[in-house]
Amino acid sequence: NRAWDGYLQPIKDTVAKSIELLTGVVNKIPAVQSDIVALNNELSSIREPLRRDVMRILNTALNIAGSDDAAYGLRAFYNELLEQANDFYHSQLYNEGPKSALKISEVKASFAQDAPTVNGFEVLNSYFDKLFASNPKVVAFGEDLGYIGDVNQGFSGLQAKYGEERIFDTGIRELSIMGQGIGLAMRGLRPIAEIQYLDYLLYGLEPLSDDAATLHYRTKGQQSCPLIVRTRGHRLEGIWHSGSPMGMVINSLRGMHVCVPRNMTQAVGMYNTLLQGNDPAIVVECLNGYRLKEKLPDNLLEFTVPLGIPEVVKEGSDITIVTYGSTLRIVLEAAQVLEKSGISCEVVDV
Repeated sequence: NRAWDGYLQPIKDTVAKSIELLTGVVNKIPAVQSDIVALNNELSSIREPLRRDVMRILNTALNIAGSDDAAYGLRAFYNELLEQANDFYHSQLYNEGPKSALKISEVKASFAQDAPTVNGFEVLNSYFDKLFASNPKVVAFGEDLGYIGDVNQGFSGLQAKYGEERIFDTGIRELSIMGQGIGLAMRGLRPIAEIQYLDYLLYGLEPLSDDAATLHYRTKGQQSCPLIVRTRGHRLEGIWHSGSPMGMVINSLRGMHVCVPRNMTQAVGMYNTLLQGNDPAIVVECLNGYRLKEKLPDNLLEFTVPLGIPEVVKEGSDITIVTYGSTLRIVLEAAQVLEKSGISCEVVDV
């Protein structure tokens, strides 16, 4: 069919060019003639060649030919194919265009002189209120998210204000929640799909790993799934609702941005960054930060936090401590203790 022919023809063209160059090497380097002829015959006999067949045979031929100048054309063609393969197989894991979340410019949070000091969850609640009022494409859903406003009150009162079609509850089925989010994101909406605690990301991991994280790569940038998965973790106490499977998350969700804000103000900035971009992401809020006090920014919808850029939270000259999320507060407290012993600590939030 046309699709198969469209896939196979460029490879056949590469095979034809390779055979031409291999034949040239045969004629110019008599000492390796029999080996190169065997490789040429092998490549010619493959009915439906793959790119790896071409690369394997060319690589073998170059090893046989060594540094002989007669193989210059073959070597140049092989290097050209390597660059092409890099584009085929090592690009578009994330959006590389202007909608890349990594290209969103930083805008600092600003605070009025009389900015109120509120609970962390109230920063989120104020933000989500403004977000839903200004962006009709945003929807949010998850366990206990709608009627009670999520277990930590980030959506308190917002279902009554914006309706059950935009902010709604789901059953206890993380797999379905992720599937809903993927479908909505691929249809042009901007879903915020909540998994109540990071521990239970495992139940929804398969569609995230196999669909959301890989769609942009598998379609070579033709399709995107800008799903935002909101969850919370790192309570640092208790035996449930305190899991931290971050190694699993980082390694199984390549293609999704993993954001772990140190407080709720930074979480807001990350949501803004992600909503301006077109990549899928997971945001792990600090479970023990919802009732810690923070100043309320006056540019909630405008400020952004750049992704992938470490931030020096505290200057120091003796040692550098690299940390993130909930542990940052502990590290800052430890740094103050060390200061009393004459040890100056630089603290970096990644």
